[in-house]
Amino acid sequence: MQPANPNEAVHKQSLAALSIAAIGVVYGDIGTSPLYTLKEVFNPAHGISTSHENVLGILSLIFWALLIVVSLKYVVFIMRADNKGEGGIMALIALMQRVIATDSKMRWPLLVLGLFGGALFFGDGIITPAISVLSAVEGLEMATPAFKPYVIPIALGVLGALFLIQRKGTATVGILFGPIMIGWFLTLAALGLSKIIEYPAVLQALNPWYGASFFIEHKMHGFLALGAVVLALTGAEALYADMGHFGKHPIRAAWFLFVLPALLLNYFGQGALLIQDPSAAANPFYNMAPDWALYPMVGLATMATVIASQAVISGVFSVTRQATQLGFMPRMDIVHTSAREIGQIYVPVMNWAMLLGIVALILGFKNSSNLASAYGIAVTGTMAIDTILAFVVVRGLWKWGWPATLAGMLFFLTIDLAFFSANAVKILQGGWFPLAIGVLVFTLMTTWKRGREILAQRQAANSIALLPFLRGINDHPPIRVPGTAVFLTTNLDGVPHAMLHNLVHNKVLHDTVILLTVRIKDEPWVGDNERIATESLGNDFYRVTIYYGFKDEPDIPLALTLLKIKDSEFNMLETSFFLSRETLIATKVPGMALWREKLFVSMARNGSSATAFFHIPTNRVIELGTQVEL
Repeated sequence: MQPANPNEAVHKQSLAALSIAAIGVVYGDIGTSPLYTLKEVFNPAHGISTSHENVLGILSLIFWALLIVVSLKYVVFIMRADNKGEGGIMALIALMQRVIATDSKMRWPLLVLGLFGGALFFGDGIITPAISVLSAVEGLEMATPAFKPYVIPIALGVLGALFLIQRKGTATVGILFGPIMIGWFLTLAALGLSKIIEYPAVLQALNPWYGASFFIEHKMHGFLALGAVVLALTGAEALYADMGHFGKHPIRAAWFLFVLPALLLNYFGQGALLIQDPSAAANPFYNMAPDWALYPMVGLATMATVIASQAVISGVFSVTRQATQLGFMPRMDIVHTSAREIGQIYVPVMNWAMLLGIVALILGFKNSSNLASAYGIAVTGTMAIDTILAFVVVRGLWKWGWPATLAGMLFFLTIDLAFFSANAVKILQGGWFPLAIGVLVFTLMTTWKRGREILAQRQAANSIALLPFLRGINDHPPIRVPGTAVFLTTNLDGVPHAMLHNLVHNKVLHDTVILLTVRIKDEPWVGDNERIATESLGNDFYRVTIYYGFKDEPDIPLALTLLKIKDSEFNMLETSFFLSRETLIATKVPGMALWREKLFVSMARNGSSATAFFHIPTNRVIELGTQVEL
């Protein structure tokens, strides 16, 4: 029998091994932020000069933002709000639904808020690879302006190759992630330390007064500078989302003992360089490196950004699967690229959609500074939503009093909304892009969720009650033929349409009839001992429910091997699966707007079949059509 959580065996590894692995997967995004954060802060277009006071003020803001938002909020606090070891926005949504009563007026608004946070993650997933890889390749311009025409083609080539290898899986190259990222962070620390030694007075920025003085002096310009400072925080969500892969302790150990010190040394080193040489603001990261190390640095930075992009791509695949399991997206083809790691999956539709979006972004925005205008709005929006949902969960699960709950939420939410507001002014300069992606994905998810509810209502209204039907079968038995028939149904109290069609057309029933329903629980994993529930309805009819977690891989034939009926094990070779294939028709009947009904019909038509999604052998499947008006 397999454990409830397939990653339990992984968590038994040593803390050191898991921490190294976490460095390679979890910290790629936040670890590549030094490439562009200070460069963007002191972009001449923003009107912040590289004066001594300004540099110390910005460094102070970055230092305290990393401590409060990343260290305190995510690493120490929110990582405690886990769903059986799993984290991320979808885990928070599942936990929220568990602690908020079904009839509560707050349940729907909080669900909508959580879904929008999940939708924003997809926008972030497109921008992160684009800005990271483009920032790394732009280092070539530091060597000679002759490389400038080739920056965009090289960046597109690197990203194109990355998306092309997704279908083959990342297990082979993934082995190198940890060592490369360790080398990257050591390089960050070494470069920063060399400049701090030259100008140790830069460490005065640890004093929060320098950050406060920056706001006092610059007022609105100082507030708007937060829109660039937040670039140092991108990737904080990954700490929480990847918790299920590595566990809390390795992620925390890697952050406090290795990643955070390396990042701070690099940021303060860049600050020391800017104080000594303001002209270095054109690209403070690459200007820290000696001339002989420029090309190796570009190569190492490119590898680090590819790893950061891979983590984001894998995250999008994972969130897509979770959203599908929770009923917010249609079934999609999901390819497992590793026989040993359940988390390594490939979703072709999302892969090519992301690549198309990234190519459009790079060709449209042309450089990392322009992309930085689009970056941040999705990240800060998700951070604010995380804060709200997390405090709803801790109020329900940890039983905090209202004063402590509200005080904690207001503290973190004030910071989140400050960053969000500073980025909101960049909507017209490019921030509209991740918002547009978020609104699109949100519309798709809510349309699918509502469409499935309407479809279930229509089918229930047109179905025949199950128990009277079974009494009729008992009183007037049809011909029973050898074997087992499995009818997939979502309505526990109605007769499956496929069964009615089979009985009307073929005039027979199998000796054993199973009415099978799949239920997704609001937890990540379900163990084999809780996988299947059976109820005898008499006359060799059985109601069987299979339970999965939102990170489980639905495999009906595998689950049915746990089923025992009439003291005998389930025999696939004697079983036929009957499925209803609905033909959906959009109508003006009250339910959804006509355009949303048409969108739902299109999504249903293009979704993966139940046969493929549930791993049912195609030679055991019989599909019977039915027409449903929405």
